[in-house]
Amino acid sequence: MPLTTVLITIVAAGLLLWIVNRFIPMQGQVKSILNSLVVIVLILWIANLYGIFGHLSQFRVGR
Repeated sequence: MPLTTVLITIVAAGLLLWIVNRFIPMQGQVKSILNSLVVIVLILWIANLYGIFGHLSQFRVGR
């Protein structure tokens, strides 16, 4: 995936998160959980894109 697509996705996620934080009223705890969740999902998505989790498919659980 090209770097520009990754950057556009990150900017779009940030813009959506800003819109939700700015215009949808919710408690501070809920906002911080939502922000943390979005950041964690983006980090995991980027890590998966660049193959950091590729070696995990080699491990087997059970027989």
